[in-house]
Order: sequence, then C-alpha cells, then structure tokens
Amino acid sequence: MNNVKNVFCILVLLFTMSCNTNTTIGVQGHRGCRGLLPENSLPAFEKAVTLGVNTLELDLAISKDKQVVVSHEPFMSRFYCLKPNGEEISINQDLAFNFYEMDYDSIKLFDCGTKQHPRFPQQKNMKTHKPLLSEVFKLSDALNSEIRYNIEIKAKPEYDNIYTPEPKEYVALVLKVIDEYNIGERCNLQSFDLRILEEIKRQAPNITQALLVDENEVIADKLNALSFKPEIISPYFQLLTKDVVAQYQKEGYSIITDYPDVLIGILND
Repeated sequence: MNNVKNVFCILVLLFTMSCNTNTTIGVQGHRGCRGLLPENSLPAFEKAVTLGVNTLELDLAISKDKQVVVSHEPFMSRFYCLKPNGEEISINQDLAFNFYEMDYDSIKLFDCGTKQHPRFPQQKNMKTHKPLLSEVFKLSDALNSEIRYNIEIKAKPEYDNIYTPEPKEYVALVLKVIDEYNIGERCNLQSFDLRILEEIKRQAPNITQALLVDENEVIADKLNALSFKPEIISPYFQLLTKDVVAQYQKEGYSIITDYPDVLIGILND
C-alpha cells in the first residue's frame, strides 16, 4: 500500500472520460517523475517509462538558436539549477539566464540536478542538464514505442520576443520536432495561451489539444474565446463541481486532472 501511495505522489494521474466510453485512468509521469529524480531530465523520463507510465508530461521553451528545450521555465530556476562553475544562482539572477538569449550549447552547461529541490526531499540528486525535446523522444521511444506525450507549450503575451518567439514561430518549431519523430498521433499539445492553441489548429489541425484553465479563470469563458472545440480541458481542480463535470461530459470533452480522486468522488456523488 505504501508503494502505491508513493507512486501516486510522484505521478500525475490522467483521468479521461466521455459520454461514449467507460471511465478510464492512465498514469502520467509529471515532468518525468520529479518526486524521484530531477524534473524534466532524461534520467527522470527514463525512470518514468521503466515504472510503466502511459504518458510523459513535459514543458517546452525555445533557445536563442531556435532549439526546442524541455523546461518548465524559459530561464534557469535558482531552486534546482547551478551555474556551469557550480555556483548558486542568486534570487536576482535566474531571469537573467533567459533561454531565448542563450544558445543551447550554453544552456546545456548548467547543472539542474545536483542541487536539492526544496519541495522534493526524496528526490535523488545527480548532475544533469536541460534536454532537447528530440533527446526525450529518442530515449523514451527506444524504451517504449507506444509511449504518449502530454506537452505544454509555455507562453504568455508578455513573453513574446523576450522569453519566447511569437506563437506562429513557436508552434512551427515544436511541430517540426514532432513531425521529425512521427509523434503526432501519440501526443497532445496543451497551453494556457489561447493564441498558441489557435496557431496549433491552423498548422496541425489533427493534433489533439488540451485547454489549460488556471484557478483565476472561468472554463466557459476560455472555451468560448476559442474558435474551435479542443478535445481536452485541463482545469484547476477546484473549478470542478458535479454540475461542471456533467456539463462537459455531456459535450464530449475529456478532462485531465492532477486529482483523480476528487473527480471520481464528484462522479460518484
């Protein structure tokens, strides 16, 4: 039982449902398996696949030389990264290490695994780098050619041309890697930024999309602001009520949640 609890703590559970199918639960490795190994790193993704996850969840950023980098932030986080010489990144420095102003060869020199992450005391520390999306595809597909990917394109309007490219170029760079490794049918692309989702629909209309909804947003408002109906909605869990779930189930949406126990409880209520 303890092992089950430990796995639950380190993995995001994907709960999907629709009005035409039975409820199913699959297991996603959130940023690989960051409760055990450094987040969004090759060792974390390898561990997640060997544990038997169905889907790898990861985040993207873009380097100055237009490489697609796997990272939750478009800069070096002081919480778990160290400078190439091993020095700490100070509270005022992390934003200065902006990926969009750094070639990937420079990004790769930073150690993002030796420093203990304050939120994950059980995480095993090791020297590791921010990988390219292509590296993750190569590694994971070699271990399991049926593995799926839940990929978040991190973007905000205020980040345009500062931390990230504008949506059209950003999406094109990501799709180029996905196409190169023939991953399109085994991935969904997600974002909080509606501009990104609209651009994906224009450039790759057949790729599954997930709309992310933050705690300060309204699900219906974001859906109505889109020109199309995404296959998945992924809202902040406290936005889910029995009526909300029933409404979107009736409309044929799938739902991704970090808290499947909450969603199951709503359905069984």
